[in-house]
Amino acid sequence: MPASPAPSDPSPDRRTPPGRLRAVAATAAGGLLLAGLLAAGGAGPVAADPSVPAAPAAPAASTAGRLPALVGTWGASADRTDSDVAGRTVRNVVRTNVGGRDLRVSLSNVVGTAAVTYSGTVGVSAGGGAVEPGSLRGLTFGGGETSVLVPPGAEVLSDPLTGRWAEQLDLAVSVHVDGDPGVATGHNLAVATSYVSEPGDVAAEEGADAFTTALTRWHVVDGLVVTGARGDGTVVALGDSITDGYGATVDGDQRWPDHLARRLLATPRYDGTGVVNEGISGNRVLSDGAGVSALARLDRDVLTSPGVETVVLLEGINDISGGATAEEVIAGYRQLIARTHAAGVCIQGGTLTAFESAGPAREAERTAVNEWIRTSGEFDAVVDFDAATRDPSNPDKLLPAYDSGDDLHPSDAGYAAMAAAVDLRSLDCRR
Repeated sequence: MPASPAPSDPSPDRRTPPGRLRAVAATAAGGLLLAGLLAAGGAGPVAADPSVPAAPAAPAASTAGRLPALVGTWGASADRTDSDVAGRTVRNVVRTNVGGRDLRVSLSNVVGTAAVTYSGTVGVSAGGGAVEPGSLRGLTFGGGETSVLVPPGAEVLSDPLTGRWAEQLDLAVSVHVDGDPGVATGHNLAVATSYVSEPGDVAAEEGADAFTTALTRWHVVDGLVVTGARGDGTVVALGDSITDGYGATVDGDQRWPDHLARRLLATPRYDGTGVVNEGISGNRVLSDGAGVSALARLDRDVLTSPGVETVVLLEGINDISGGATAEEVIAGYRQLIARTHAAGVCIQGGTLTAFESAGPAREAERTAVNEWIRTSGEFDAVVDFDAATRDPSNPDKLLPAYDSGDDLHPSDAGYAAMAAAVDLRSLDCRR
């Protein structure tokens, strides 16, 4: 299945408020070292705002021994885009899922071919391209610098923005791109509306007038991380367009990882767990296409995620649609499992959802892959997305209520059913 185009003519409004900083990993003595995690600095405490829910209280005695730790509260895998961001300011509207302290922002030039300088702000979204008055905070880097030079192929991590940051909070992350990266780094299927200005640095503007172009695409920003109240860790969803949320309501936060994050927040035992979405529409396990393959991006997108404890893998349908056999896909899974386990992280296997229109031969390969996922015992747990979304009277098809209309991608209700299939207790896995 080729990469799906982003939904067109999106609504410009997001709801009023009620991660991955994939810290740059340095390979020293063969180990991965998260860079900048002890960076000091940042502006003062966040001003009180009645529209921002309070962050979770300090942990109760039952959480004794679980120390505060970094948790991903939003993420989007970096890929090539055809956007023109040179000299412009991008205003990305993103939603946190778990609350915490000391927000850090990851900015990426990972697919760029030339160095660029980034500077920017974070504020509470007021809907559209506007920011709540008085909420803007300036980003700093390396202990207080207001801009940072980012070489091609690199990511950078901001200093912490001190104070508490609420769960389920819509943030406007604005970044001025000083220079031409050659190829713009971003995320093509945001299923959310963000904004780009004409040339100029307008990151400090609270109004929307300077942001003249609305796109369902994110640019430059690829992760947000907070310090959680306790060491609950991060769940990373690794997948293709079905994890990315193709077919979900634009600006509705209806992807299955969004639904999972809300389930976790509603369950006191897990309400400090972050969820990071690392889906890329059109992505494959075995070969590059829309984004580099899952095998190629595992370290960058998953294993260096702050606090990652469990990965939920849902990929392979694009490989099968492109002619790969079940045996080839399974061999790819085994490599992902081995490398994830070697990093001390658990990995769950998601069964591939129905795709009847691919034809009988491809359907047979999908069925064989799912049988292996369910019965091999090689994953730490199984999430049976297929069983949760298929039509009982025609198991090769999605249940009509769960079909967005293309026989492949779930609807909002289908994505909710997928999230409901995750056994929250299985996320406690430790290796």
